[in-house]
Amino acid sequence: MKTGDIRNELTSKGLRVTPQRVAIMETIIELKNHPTADNIIDFIKKHHPNIAIGTVYKVLDALVENGLINKVKTDRDIMRYDAIVEPHHHLYSAESGRIEDYFNEELNTLLSDYFKKKKIPEFEIKDIKLQIIGNFKN
Repeated sequence: MKTGDIRNELTSKGLRVTPQRVAIMETIIELKNHPTADNIIDFIKKHHPNIAIGTVYKVLDALVENGLINKVKTDRDIMRYDAIVEPHHHLYSAESGRIEDYFNEELNTLLSDYFKKKKIPEFEIKDIKLQIIGNFKN
């Protein structure tokens, strides 16, 4: 996603386009590895030293609340961020902490159909995200 696309996405969600929001979105996209807030802050300090740490957290919250990025929680309760908001799942290695995106339309359909049939009482499903835990073979 390019800067113009980021600006358009922010505008489409009714958010003001600020240099901080653009820089943080660009950082998440550039890091490509489901960065933690600390990863994002480290990158921001090097490339945009005038952005305050508190601003980074506020922008991350606003981006999540407006569906521009997603939170991905690991089994170690570490919060990471994902710039891909299209339906997908994650392959997660608890050993290395590595997270990879996993796109599979057949799996999406299977999960959706399953839960439509099972109907969890008094619960409305809004989204299904699967985290598959294992180890990557290098």
